[in-house]
Amino acid sequence: MSDRSVAVLAGGLSHEREVSLRSGRRLAGALRASGLEVREWDADAALIERLRTERPDAAIVALHGGEGENGAVQAVLELIGVPFVGTVSSACRRAWDKPTAKAELARSGLDTPDWIALPHATFRELGAQAVLDAMVDRLGLPLMLKPDQGGSALGAQVVRSAAELPSAMVSCLAYADTVLAERFVTGTEVAVSVVHDGAEPRALPPVEVDVPGGVYDYTARYTQGAASFHCPARLPQEVLDRLRETALQAHALLGLRDVSRMDAVVDEEGRVQILEVNVSPGLTDTSLLPTAVAAEGSDLGAVFAALVERAVERG
Repeated sequence: MSDRSVAVLAGGLSHEREVSLRSGRRLAGALRASGLEVREWDADAALIERLRTERPDAAIVALHGGEGENGAVQAVLELIGVPFVGTVSSACRRAWDKPTAKAELARSGLDTPDWIALPHATFRELGAQAVLDAMVDRLGLPLMLKPDQGGSALGAQVVRSAAELPSAMVSCLAYADTVLAERFVTGTEVAVSVVHDGAEPRALPPVEVDVPGGVYDYTARYTQGAASFHCPARLPQEVLDRLRETALQAHALLGLRDVSRMDAVVDEEGRVQILEVNVSPGLTDTSLLPTAVAAEGSDLGAVFAALVERAVERG
């Protein structure tokens, strides 16, 4: 595959630009080590012209947040006919909207914490305090409040008392117009990545996330040493097997392709509670997909080189 040319798309203008650039650099280096010709391109106004005049054999979307995960960049790649690693635009949109994805998973019988999603206008028009009171009555405390769209836990906060709700709402609304409130589930936080680098999709070993204080927020995700990881997760084998099977089910149910990452909590009863499913998993030094790849003795460059080959074959 040494004659393959690959464009790694990273950066963009979302709140997660810096994380995306870090993912792109790491992935580009891994692919070069696997013998591919790699170009690192930002998702900016020059991108379409580059794709047309310096057309690669395939592109990899290493963008996080915004257009990199909501299907916009994928739709452009489909429009101009550039093969790419990752999920098609329509399924990206479905997974990007957390309430939509949670509803689809729940309808299929998978567990996800009970939730409600409300736009900013609802609080403004019906009275914020009355809506917040109803939210607590329905879901109880503690709650996890997060933007309905977005990644890297930006704007997400655990609310343990009713007095904390207003400031948590403001934090969420800084990143999206709709707040997703879900029942906070205690247990073991785990991430399971799925890659389709062979004949069938496969789930990588589950990675357990251990964070002092118990909240895997933006700082804990991207600060070296702020969290510790155990791969495979320190859970019974039957639970590890269930996690991998659940990740594969979620990947298929949401119509995802090539690569994804399921974030979940294994609760005190051993149930896998899906928090969300990500179509563009982070690839930084502290990210969970590379941790799982290394734990199974694989190579990140080799895994993505195989995904590139699949994308080229699809045309």
